[in-house]
Amino acid sequence: MFNDIGPLELVTLVVLAVLVFGPDKLPKVIQDVMRTIRKIREFSESAKQDIRSELGPEFKDFEFEDLNPRTFIRKQLDGDELGLKEIRNGFDLRKEMAEVTDAVNGRDVEASGGSGSSAPSSAGSGGGRVDMVKKPEEPGKDELPPFDFDAT
Repeated sequence: MFNDIGPLELVTLVVLAVLVFGPDKLPKVIQDVMRTIRKIREFSESAKQDIRSELGPEFKDFEFEDLNPRTFIRKQLDGDELGLKEIRNGFDLRKEMAEVTDAVNGRDVEASGGSGSSAPSSAGSGGGRVDMVKKPEEPGKDELPPFDFDAT
C-alpha cells in the first residue's frame, strides 16, 4: 500500500503527525485510523465474497486483480501458447536496423558482416534482400555535391 514512500518521507509524516495531534493524542488517532482501515478491509472482503457467491461455482477461481488489464494479459501469456517468447528472442532489432542502414547507404551487407550469405541476392531470387538504392557517384575532390533546393 505504501510501497512508494521512502524513509525520509516516513520520518517527515511521523514528525508532522506529532506536531499536528500532539504526543498525548497520537496513540488514540493511530488506533482510530487502524480501526477504520480494518473495517474497510472487512467490508471489501465481504463484498468480494458476496459477488463470488452470486456468480456461482463457475467463477470460483475468479480474482478481482484480473480485472486490471495488465494483470489479466500477464496471467494469460504466462503459458506462452502463442510462442511470443520465441518470436521476441528471434528478432534482433540491431541486426535488422544495421541491414536497413546498409541498404540505405548503398553498402554491401556481405562485406559488413550482415546476413552471412556468400552471394548477393537479386530481385528474381524470392527470399533474398533486394538492393533498391544505387550507390551515389563520388564527387571529385574539387567538386561540391549537388545542392537540392527542395530539401531545404
